[in-house]
Amino acid sequence: MLLTLPITLENAYVRLEPLSADHEADLRAAAIGLEHTWYTSVPRPEAVAADITQRLTWRDEGHMNPWAVRRLDTGRVVGTTTFCNIDQANRHVEIGHTWIGVEAQRTAVNTAAKLLLLGHAFDACDAIAVELRTHWHNRQSRAAIARLGAKQDGVLRNHRLGPDGTLRDTVVFSILPHEWPAVRLGLQERLARG
Repeated sequence: MLLTLPITLENAYVRLEPLSADHEADLRAAAIGLEHTWYTSVPRPEAVAADITQRLTWRDEGHMNPWAVRRLDTGRVVGTTTFCNIDQANRHVEIGHTWIGVEAQRTAVNTAAKLLLLGHAFDACDAIAVELRTHWHNRQSRAAIARLGAKQDGVLRNHRLGPDGTLRDTVVFSILPHEWPAVRLGLQERLARG
């Protein structure tokens, strides 16, 4: 299966729906109260429509496969996530551009979504590597990625320019196919513990 194919993914906790403009109202509500630091790229509520448009443009160009994250216990869309930097020829993908609203943070939502994304990448799309990247200064994100079971590959120094012109060091993590069974078990155990 192609990494770029729009598909709905679902488990007992979340449904990942192909992102569309129909998700704007819920996403605007989910973006309220999020911490907007200089090292994150979470859209402010008034910028959600532009963020959706950008993600759909990247989808149409073949660089991204974006999803809205719907929390099944409330029925509300609480964030977004993507396959990005898709390299179909090499079966390589990054999971990124993820943000989750305050009401869904520290719940099963992010763990359940990562379980779906990784399962889709490895089991359905035969990926040979799944990357996760974050800003060096985003310690919360780095810790969360490490808790998934991803291994840190390294740091890309002066990797990108931020919107304010600051230089970004990007921390790169990955999961490989032979690591996926243990990562899957770890995620399933976290969900079972609640």
